[in-house]
Amino acid sequence: MKVTVFGIGYVGLVQAAVLAEVGHEVLCIDVDAKKVENLKNGLIPIFEPGLTPLVQRNYEAGRLLFSTNAAEGVAHATVQFIAVGTPPDEDGSADLKYVTAVARTIAEHMTEPKVVIDKSTVPVGTADKVRAVMSEKLKERGVDISFDVVSNPEFLKEGAAVADCMRPERIVIGTDNPDAIDPIRELYEPFNRNHDRMILMDIRSAELTKYAANCMLATKISFMNEMSNLAEMLGADIEKVRQGIGSDSRIGYHFIYPGCGYGGSCFPKDVQALIRTAEHIGYQPKLLQAVEQVNYQQKYKLPAFIQRHFGEDLKGKTFALWGLSFKPNTDDMREASSRVLMEQLWAAGAKIKAYDPEAMNETQRIYGHREDLELMGTKESALHNADALIICTEWQNFRAPDFDVIKKALKEPVIFDGRNLFDPERLEKRGFTYYGIGRGASINPVL
Repeated sequence: MKVTVFGIGYVGLVQAAVLAEVGHEVLCIDVDAKKVENLKNGLIPIFEPGLTPLVQRNYEAGRLLFSTNAAEGVAHATVQFIAVGTPPDEDGSADLKYVTAVARTIAEHMTEPKVVIDKSTVPVGTADKVRAVMSEKLKERGVDISFDVVSNPEFLKEGAAVADCMRPERIVIGTDNPDAIDPIRELYEPFNRNHDRMILMDIRSAELTKYAANCMLATKISFMNEMSNLAEMLGADIEKVRQGIGSDSRIGYHFIYPGCGYGGSCFPKDVQALIRTAEHIGYQPKLLQAVEQVNYQQKYKLPAFIQRHFGEDLKGKTFALWGLSFKPNTDDMREASSRVLMEQLWAAGAKIKAYDPEAMNETQRIYGHREDLELMGTKESALHNADALIICTEWQNFRAPDFDVIKKALKEPVIFDGRNLFDPERLEKRGFTYYGIGRGASINPVL
């Protein structure tokens, strides 16, 4: 099949590359001419395991093309994906200006029926807006051309997006027209060979499914962080609690790791957007508001531990920071806990020597050159002459470091572990002072 994808950001590029990999002819359209040119030259704008060779291989094979010509994109295919960004507006609601702009563009140039697929994460009711915008534009043109609007939300995990797209757990399709299902079945047939992964529903249910999934996962994280705060105060160990409740099949081990807060492009934005949607219809979503508030507070845990240990004034202190991205296997720093941490430490007068396997360029882009931030080439070099080590991201190569090297390099053997990578008892036996999240041994219990 021929397919057009508008928007070659995270979702659009991964989806386009995977569709091309199974044999479809995919044309990607974006307004950013520099990004388009870079992709033609094999320069991928994001770090995602497996994505670069996938894009390069399919571009060279002629199955994956990039252009800024919107008219060419509309003419290329019957199936038109909208995969542009939906950034949070000032009040936290999703900004749909890019989605509606693409819808208007498709209607402006189309000369035959189209199936328009909303791949972007959009609030309930967006398909209605897309349909209205397209109908208005076609009316302005004085033409009567049929089209369908379909909701097909993505469920990709950053760091595993290619695998998730190649082997999806489910393919949610929301449509009010049964005739629109056949081309979508054909499109996704290569991913359905073992068993049918397609879940058909109405459009509004599909739109809500995406937000419900992310908000459920965010709720599990904030719940565990709430429990970790109780564990600290009661002298319990949240890691033992996690193992105890994770063994319950109704709960499971996924997304119950306590830490210094969740971030990224999905959970914070989607929780906020669903809260605003609920408030717009006069409903107060108390649970989602609490999820957001717990996560906000959790990002201040590490700065609080650090100032409890060293005092409020951190002038003259230097901290080694391991991990800048919001999670492993990505360079994404949107809503990352490391950003709150660094900004709090800078405000208290501290300096930071930071290392991340992939997010160094992104850190430089966000913060520029600062006298109180030094980006290091290795995790070991960040340790030299620092007052303590802080861990914000659970990268695999942070999990089994040489503790003798750490102890020798630091001025003081102190570790603030925002992801509970290490065992407190073992570190204390090695002479470290260790602060974990919800590890009761770090704090005197109140009972």
